[in-house]
Amino acid sequence: MPAEVNPTDPAAVIDAARQFLGTFHTPGLVLVAVSGGSDSTGLLLALHEAMAGMAGFSLAACTVDHALRRESAAEANAVAQLCASLGIVHLIRRWDGEKPLTGLQAAARDARYTLLSGAAQETGALCVVTGHSRNDQIETVAMRSARSDEGSPGLSGMADAVLFDRRTWILRPFLGLDRAVIRDYLLARGEDWLDDPSNESARFERVRVRQALARSLDAEAHDEDAGAREQRQVSARQAAAFLAAHGTVSGGLVARIEPVQAVGAGGEAILKGILSLAACLGGRSHLPGRVTSDRIRRFIDSGTDGRLTAGRVVFDRRRSGLYLYREARDLPVLSLDPEEEAMWDGRFRMRNRSQRAVRVSAGAVDAQTMAGLIAAGVPDGVARRAARAAPSVSGAVLVIDAATPVDVGICLSPWDTFLPRFDLILADQCAALFGREPYKPLPVHHVFAETAEF
Repeated sequence: MPAEVNPTDPAAVIDAARQFLGTFHTPGLVLVAVSGGSDSTGLLLALHEAMAGMAGFSLAACTVDHALRRESAAEANAVAQLCASLGIVHLIRRWDGEKPLTGLQAAARDARYTLLSGAAQETGALCVVTGHSRNDQIETVAMRSARSDEGSPGLSGMADAVLFDRRTWILRPFLGLDRAVIRDYLLARGEDWLDDPSNESARFERVRVRQALARSLDAEAHDEDAGAREQRQVSARQAAAFLAAHGTVSGGLVARIEPVQAVGAGGEAILKGILSLAACLGGRSHLPGRVTSDRIRRFIDSGTDGRLTAGRVVFDRRRSGLYLYREARDLPVLSLDPEEEAMWDGRFRMRNRSQRAVRVSAGAVDAQTMAGLIAAGVPDGVARRAARAAPSVSGAVLVIDAATPVDVGICLSPWDTFLPRFDLILADQCAALFGREPYKPLPVHHVFAETAEF
């Protein structure tokens, strides 16, 4: 990602844009998410200026109208006019439908990224870029610090690159720049920007944090810890190396870790690898929290055979290794109409390609499923318990072959919606264990020399 820049120097804005463009493997179309605010407007203009004379690059912009205020449509049109004056293709995408009464900002974020990702696919863009600034990063770290234990992955702040929905990279080239510097850059060019009144509403957590930071005499104490960001990638790389050396997954249902030494004080990579498999097998979007992680660590460190259930996953320790599988309880029932697609239990993506409605559930134990697990070296008892959590269709256990009326794809819930680039190597290793293709590679260079062996 871009090299360090001076966040207080207005010249840093165009420098950051040029450095960012210099990181692409190959040039192409870059889609800028532009709300009309100062950060995204500054990003649009800086990239437009930086691309002058650079062969192979082109620029497009997309504004998401969240339809939450009467002024939003006019504001989107104002961005369209700015883009037209610069000769930049501009798209408007509207968030239609009923809005939730709670969790509005999270729902708006998900809708925004879905619409931006769709626009990127339509235009053939290499990526979507957003104008998140150093101020946003400070606010994010402060919010996550208030909710997290020390050492939580969230304390590394926002990633400068995130893969959304396995298909669109969202890049944030201005995370090292102060908003005031971006505004100075705009003012020096005689450009104005729009101020969203919701950015001043204490109804939202981010606004309350922003206001508290503004009152603080030491807001720098909440700044992003670059060391935490780097450590997260080191940890992910080491965890991936551990899983490559000691982990296997059978049928998307059972993971096995070869007998290894106890996690101990220096085994964070071992624990992270095991917790990552647990999140995948449990259909969870996040790794277990600190309290649950400590329980799992103590169980592994005990060195005794037995079972522990945590985070919807059974940890079954035997002399032949540590086995992980989904516990056979609280499993959902899913109805699928013809050609309908949906997620089942956070673990499998189902698409009904038959001409009748089907019902996906669990609970039956199929001899073929068990035989496949046992043939892969899974102990009989583990195979039987894991098979109870396998999906079945309309009462018949699901066999994934050409005759199956339902297409089945394995999901890795921790990363299939939002994958920070910190975790890309770990996510790819888990994808390999589960028999899936690797995630979409970053379109930019990122040099990281850390190596690990287990």
